[in-house]
Amino acid sequence: MSADDPKLGVVARVRESLFRGRAPVRTTTQTAHVLERKYGGNRQAIAAAYGVHPATVGRWLKGTRTPQGEHAERLRAEATEVQTTERGRQIRARQIERAAVGANAEVDRATTFEIRGSGAVRSSYVPLRLSADELAALTLADSDAEAEQIIGEAMARYFNGGGTYAGFRWDDFGWEPADFRLT
Repeated sequence: MSADDPKLGVVARVRESLFRGRAPVRTTTQTAHVLERKYGGNRQAIAAAYGVHPATVGRWLKGTRTPQGEHAERLRAEATEVQTTERGRQIRARQIERAAVGANAEVDRATTFEIRGSGAVRSSYVPLRLSADELAALTLADSDAEAEQIIGEAMARYFNGGGTYAGFRWDDFGWEPADFRLT
């Protein structure tokens, strides 16, 4: 699975893109890392969090059973989370700021925004150029809401960049996390 997975949230997508290769791919390793680093080695705690029996967690660790559906998605997101520590994200953000290099990104379908007071529904591909500061802020974002605001501000800047309409704000747009990707 990759950062292009439609079920990942924005923060998980950004972290997988910026920290590619950091999170383990095998579910046995993912389970072990999440168990140790997030749940302190307590199988009952991880089992309760996932709504499964502790024996199921043991099977995931042994590789005799593989998490499916929402469990697999959550495990992958948590494995990325425990691999990309706050300290690691801070280091990466400083590297980005020092290099003063932003990134290209895109939102496939930005929809539902107002144009001069009237509601409009548009489906528009939006190519974005994120500044180094925006990319560093995305690196440090702890919640999808925080990341969505950063991306929304870049989209507002794109739409305010010229033409007849101006005054767009970050929250004037609707889009799905699956429609965002760093390129």
